[in-house]
This record gives sequence, structure tokens and C-alpha cells, in this order.
Amino acid sequence: MADIDNKDQAEMDPADMEDVEEVEEEETGEDENSKARQLTVQMMQNPQILAALQERLDGLNGSPSGYMESLPKVVKRRVNALKNLQVKCAHIEAKFYEEVHELERKYAALYQPLFDKRSDIVKAAYEPTDEECEWKADEEEELTDEMKEKAKLEEEKKDEEKEDPKGIPEFWLTVFKNVDLLSDMLQEHDEPILKHLQDIKVKFSDPGQPMSFTLEFHFEPNDFFTNTMLTKTYKMRSEPDENDPFSFDGPEIMSCTGCTIDWTKGKNVTLKTIKKKQKHKGRGTVRTVTKTVPNDSFFNFFTPPEVPENGELDEDSEAILAADFEIGHFIRERIVPRAVLYFTGEAIEDDDDDYDEEGEEADDEEGEEEADEENDPDYDPKKDAAPPAECKQQ
Repeated sequence: MADIDNKDQAEMDPADMEDVEEVEEEETGEDENSKARQLTVQMMQNPQILAALQERLDGLNGSPSGYMESLPKVVKRRVNALKNLQVKCAHIEAKFYEEVHELERKYAALYQPLFDKRSDIVKAAYEPTDEECEWKADEEEELTDEMKEKAKLEEEKKDEEKEDPKGIPEFWLTVFKNVDLLSDMLQEHDEPILKHLQDIKVKFSDPGQPMSFTLEFHFEPNDFFTNTMLTKTYKMRSEPDENDPFSFDGPEIMSCTGCTIDWTKGKNVTLKTIKKKQKHKGRGTVRTVTKTVPNDSFFNFFTPPEVPENGELDEDSEAILAADFEIGHFIRERIVPRAVLYFTGEAIEDDDDDYDEEGEEADDEEGEEEADEENDPDYDPKKDAAPPAECKQQ
């Protein structure tokens, strides 16, 4: 049998022998790759190795690539000149935003008559004319004359059955409840108060004064506090930081101040009374102690944490102020100019559409990844079905 095997090998074409050798090498390479993949998986399942890798990555985060250090000295000098030019650009950009603020102030005066009329309609100080109330519907929503007449009769019948409401009841409360950023701040005990909110206005700082804006919350007389207006002022800065000029990215809110709310006795929703029982260690007698503690409320918005002169805050205060700045900016930029669209929900639908588009893109990417995995000859779905223990714990 050995002779026959040797004979067969002798009669084989040399080219065929080369093919056999190449196949054997490929198979050996595949075995090595498989072993390497298995070793990698085992390593990545080791918590100690993962922790060491993460520590190494954290150390690399933000570190220079080494390219700048490798440049000749004469080139580094020129790069420094470019950086000095960039600082000058940041100062020009700061002036640009100052002029933008002046434009905002100018156009705020043009918007205000329209916002005042909106307020008059909401609080029933002005009844709009039929012409002002006519709204052209989309073509697909247009109704026949017969259907319009029928709908009109039904509306008139409903109006006869209930009291004639004044203005637009609970306009601003509805706006707040429709916006997640604001509704998260609302408590059930805040709602009866916000039913009395008649308008929100934005006032910009006067020319020549430091950049700032004030939110004015106008209330009708109510049983909760004697103020007719609550205010919140945000101070802004539009200049690069001397220590970090390249971080400048437009005006930023530096601090904010609220106002004192003159609560009617027993109506302060920002405080609550709790009762605690205390037992005397020696005599064993029990007494009930009443304490007043802070309470969750939207109206805490008007008493933000004070920023010390050195600007240093604890983590909790920093988080509160960051959220506060975001809310103040959102009210100024979105809520006040587009209040009716948040009341009807149309502005919210637009926001949701944007998120849906992003979601669809994400779904498409996931679909492409799944397709790539299915086409991969080395892909094993069983491995994905059983994640490592470390992943399950997360």
C-alpha cells in the first residue's frame, strides 16, 4: 500500500501539489484565527482585564497624539501664531453675539404687541373678530358646506349646554403640562396656582447694560400669594475665558436670581409640615414634634441656589443650576414665542417627528448590522444569545 501511495504522489502534477500545500496552509491559518478569536473572547470576559483596559483608555482620553511634539521648532512657532489668531477670532465672535443680542432686543419690541394681544385673548380682555378667528384648514381637511353647517349647529348646541368660558381657560397650565421639561417640575398642588397664570414675558437688559434677560410670570389675583408678577433674571456673558479662550461657543448663562413670593398664610406649597414622634431616653415619655421641611414644587424655580463669588458649587447645586439654565433658555427661546403651538400640541408633534426620523435611521443601521452578521461565515448567533455574566449584571 505504501508503494501505491508513493506512486500516486509521483504521478501527481507538480501544480496540483502546490494547490494541496496552499490549502493546508489556509486551513492552518483558519485554525490559528479561530484560536485567536476564542482567546480574545476569554480575555474580554475577564473583569480584571476589562478594568485595566478601561483605565488605559481613560488615560488616553484627551491626550495629544504626539504629532505636535514631532514638529520642528520653526513649525511650532507658526502654529502658535495661528492660535493667537484664533484667540482674536473668539473675541470678534463675542462681539458678534453682543450685536445679535441687540437685534433680539430690537425685534422683541416688534413681537411684543402681538404677544400682548395674545395675552388679552387668553385672559378675556379682548374678543377676537370673526375674521381674526378664521383659520384656513388644509385641503384634505376641508369639509362640504353641509358638513360645516352640521358641525356649527353641534358646536352651538354644546355651547348652550354649558357656561360660556372666558378667554382660554388654563392656557399656560396646559402648555406646561404638554412640555416634558416643564411637566416634570409640576406637582399636583401647583396646578391650582398655575390656573391663575395669565402671561409670560421676556424682558432684555437695556442698551449698555450687562447682557441678561428676565422672565416675567404675570398672575391674576389669587388666594395663594399677593404678588401679581414673579420674576427670574438670567445674567449672561459673551466673552472668551482668559484661561480657556478656545472653549468660547457663544453667550452663556453665568447666574440667575429669583424673587420673593409673598405667600398667603398656610398656602406656601414649597414647604410642608411633618410630625415626628420623639421618645425620651430617660423617662420613656413620647412627644410629637412638628417640623417644616422643603417640598417639591414648580415654584422652587424662583429660589435657585446662590452662586458664591468664587464660583465654586457642590455637585448638587451645579446640577440644579444646569437644569435651571436649560429651562430658562427653553422658556425664552421656545415657549414664549410659540406658546399656542405647545398648547395645541403641534410644536410637540414636530419635536416627536424629529426623534422618529432619528429612530428610523437607527433602526436602518441595526438592520444593516444584522444583515452583515448573517452574511459573515464566522457569525454564530448562539454566542449573541448568551451574553457574558458581566453584561447581564449591568
